[in-house]
Amino acid sequence: MAKIDELVKDFLAQKKIAVVGVSDKRETGCNMSYKKFKEAGYQVYGVNPRITTFEGDPCYPDLKSLPEKPDAVFILANPKVTEQVVQQCVDLGVKHVWMHCMMGTKPGLATSMSSVSSDAVRMCRENGITVIPGSCPNQFIKPDVGHGMMRGLFRVFGFLSVEQ
Repeated sequence: MAKIDELVKDFLAQKKIAVVGVSDKRETGCNMSYKKFKEAGYQVYGVNPRITTFEGDPCYPDLKSLPEKPDAVFILANPKVTEQVVQQCVDLGVKHVWMHCMMGTKPGLATSMSSVSSDAVRMCRENGITVIPGSCPNQFIKPDVGHGMMRGLFRVFGFLSVEQ
């Protein structure tokens, strides 16, 4: 089992991050992640096929439409969308993927609130992509009180281990 801290450190060492699932309909955890990445100095690209701008920045329909290849991709979307996005990562040669899950990284928890797809995780591993199958960047990038508490509780209950 990999320690999530090592995987997160590796992911956050990347400079250009695509954030898949930003929304103009309501405030979401994905929107918060986009903002946190941007505030932390990353080159951030919003991805959502329904919108053309997000937070005043261009928003792209898919990874292949970005002006440059991202170093890493964060996904907060339906697991079927995650599979499509991971296939784009394979095609583009992206080597770091983080799939959001509200309840840490323990498979099967919060399946209705997860972007994790076991097929997408397998696809990542088969193609040399380092994957974080769950948890949330908001728990690691200057976390607010709520995200900090989640991270602490999930660590205590063993929900932040990743099988390799």
